[in-house]
Amino acid sequence: MGSSNYVGFALFLSVIALISPLFYAVEVSHDGRAITIDGERRILLSGSIHYPRSTPEMWPDLIKKAKEGGLDAIETYVFWNAHEPVRRRYDFSGNNDLIRFLKTIQSEGLYAVLRIGPYVCAEWNYGGLPVWLHNMPGIEIRTANDVFMNEMQNFTTLIVDMVKQEKLFASQGGNIILAQIENEYGNVMASYEAAGKAYIDWCANMAESLDVGVPWIMCQQDDAPQPMINTCNGFYCDSFTPNNPNSPKMWTENWTGWFKNWGGKDPHRTAEDVAYAVARFFQRGGTFQNYYMYHGGTNFGRTAGGPYITTSYDYDAPIDEYGNLNQPKWGHLKQLHGVLKSMERTLTHGNITSIDQGNGVSVTIYATNETSSCFIGNTNTTGDATVTFQGSEYNVPAWSVSVLPDCKNEAYNTAKLNTQTNVMVKRENQAESEPVALRWTWRPETTNDTVQLGKGHVAASHLVDQKVINDISDYLWYMTSVNIKENDPLWSDDMSIRVNGTGHVLHAYVNGEYIGSHWATYGIFNYVFEKKVKLHPGKNQITLLSATVGFQNYGPKFDMIESGLPGPVELIGRKGDESVIKDLSSHKWTYEVGLHGLENKVYSLDSRYASKWQAERLPINRMMTWYKTTFKAPLGTDPVALDLQGMGKGEAWVNGQSIGRYWPSYLAEEDGCSTEPCDYRGEYGSSKCVSNCGQPTQRWYHVPRSFMTNDVNTLVVFEELGGNPSLVNFQTVAAGTVCGNAYENKDMELSCQGRPISAISFASFGDPQGTCGSFYKGSCEGGNGALDIVRKACVGKENCSIQASEDVFGSTNCSSTAKRLVVEAIC
Repeated sequence: MGSSNYVGFALFLSVIALISPLFYAVEVSHDGRAITIDGERRILLSGSIHYPRSTPEMWPDLIKKAKEGGLDAIETYVFWNAHEPVRRRYDFSGNNDLIRFLKTIQSEGLYAVLRIGPYVCAEWNYGGLPVWLHNMPGIEIRTANDVFMNEMQNFTTLIVDMVKQEKLFASQGGNIILAQIENEYGNVMASYEAAGKAYIDWCANMAESLDVGVPWIMCQQDDAPQPMINTCNGFYCDSFTPNNPNSPKMWTENWTGWFKNWGGKDPHRTAEDVAYAVARFFQRGGTFQNYYMYHGGTNFGRTAGGPYITTSYDYDAPIDEYGNLNQPKWGHLKQLHGVLKSMERTLTHGNITSIDQGNGVSVTIYATNETSSCFIGNTNTTGDATVTFQGSEYNVPAWSVSVLPDCKNEAYNTAKLNTQTNVMVKRENQAESEPVALRWTWRPETTNDTVQLGKGHVAASHLVDQKVINDISDYLWYMTSVNIKENDPLWSDDMSIRVNGTGHVLHAYVNGEYIGSHWATYGIFNYVFEKKVKLHPGKNQITLLSATVGFQNYGPKFDMIESGLPGPVELIGRKGDESVIKDLSSHKWTYEVGLHGLENKVYSLDSRYASKWQAERLPINRMMTWYKTTFKAPLGTDPVALDLQGMGKGEAWVNGQSIGRYWPSYLAEEDGCSTEPCDYRGEYGSSKCVSNCGQPTQRWYHVPRSFMTNDVNTLVVFEELGGNPSLVNFQTVAAGTVCGNAYENKDMELSCQGRPISAISFASFGDPQGTCGSFYKGSCEGGNGALDIVRKACVGKENCSIQASEDVFGSTNCSSTAKRLVVEAIC
């Protein structure tokens, strides 16, 4: 067989850690039903964790929690612009240590899926492509272009050779079972016409020539050339069919939530709906399913793309941005994974029979000579279903799937939560009394050369795209001057400047005076800034500062979307109904890259400019200002969040390490939120179940513990728009309240994730009503006193488990109602 069919693989154990993994042959089955591992057909459950969005110190805990959640594999992109920020200069240190990340996965006995791309999208700056590509002569990106293909092949080969050297492909005894070339190209291929098809064929041939010994996949590529395996991305992929009947049915991105943009609301996808999508996928023949994201993480530095993607990439994932379990999503999916694994042999070997019972209800039977397993699905969005099957009745709620491993007993239903819900809280820094304890110093960003004098290092008689500076800074100064005489046709008492920009931030100055700023909203690539100006006879200095907020990362020919100030830049003189326009676009423009403070690294503890800070007359709401303070790291081990309320827009560093762009002054849209509990029923979309309307898009910023020391730490912020640091403070993030839920004869489990349960504020067995934080008793109740029983079993313990049954809580009169145990505990 060819290299696409055989790979080496670890002896598969999904729960027990492999101390010394042994690796055997792996073959992608030719019946499209499964991946065969060491002679056994398997179904695979995977989750995306992107190594640059967390820190090496976080990786073991994140991967361990993924394994405890029932995953078999970790999927990650490879970020070209992170590893080759300058052509032929490579960086695989710190967060970019790909090999260390893969070996950390391997040490937990998990498999890896390596999505090399190297275009990744991922809401990452420029889709993961290095911006220097844009400036290479003769290049066209992501199409049949020799310049681009040579660079792509060079980087892809570099990654493959690195991985081979460490023997990490399964064919070498490693844990990488799949590799991906390109990414979601099928979504945009039509815009490249014939060259697009030629390019994707080249991608397939190039990938095969690298002889990695594991199958290559192409997601969202319906015409993927053989032997590439095409895969599905989306909220639901149960109806997806591979383009080759011999290919397994694979889902590379099950979107567990959605990303957030500046000005956007907080997205939420319910645990019930994610579980429904997974169960439907395996009901209909799925083989491999990956959560995107399983842990989203943080866009440190300037890595967020979009533009306008927030620093947080939490994604409402099963493990949150800080590394905490996002309950009930994590636990509800863990239970589903366990049930699916118990049916693995039947799912991969059984004959399939599907029975359509009408009105959106279907039964699927997987049967071998030894046993059978069943799914009962109800796609109705409002009506529950009572299903009669093999002489028994089953209640299947709307928009849910019941899983019966023995085709008799319901072991799991996607709409019935039998896991806890965590309510996360922020706690004040116990190491010192903040924000009062923070003593701030400051320094201005020096702008005299640019704002007043128009000095720069490069000149041109045209306006440039900001990508010309190869993304070495968010900031580019555009400067020109214009001589105006009083007899100039332009001259009037009513003059203005008009600038056509491209969606990012603009700050405008005329004759050394700030006249205003402008930015567009997410998804808007062009805007017009116009402001009245006072010019004087003779020379007038015009200075425009463009600030990017991440380059475009997705769409057909996304690399050609202009960034910065493409113009025109015009002066307008109005006299009555007449207007005279002077186009300055072809004037001599002088350019200066970045800011003095960034160039001098004043955020670094090693900077020779670190002493030039002043404590007197601390300014607030002042543009272009640096602030610095020292702080004590919060006590304990809980994750740390920096509260930047009161600040405008800028970037922040802790001990010289960037925690990303901040913009708390950008409020989320006012409309679209609901106070009603989210209804999981019906198809999910990014505007469903949103929250945080009218509030700062992102107020809290993750500071990894590894960025801090146990002694004195330094926080530096660069404030671009103007803010007040007096409210800034550090807090910890932990579960404050946990609410357990279990249906009758299931176990109710509670955990405060490392701290003891201090109190039980509510407990009821029967038909309790409400939601976590506002429960109340229903019309029936067990007779044994649920509150006392739960208090005795749980208070003072880090975790506890109680069976939800009448044997424990006493009989009820809930004759026609599904009974459940609900508990609310304080951590």
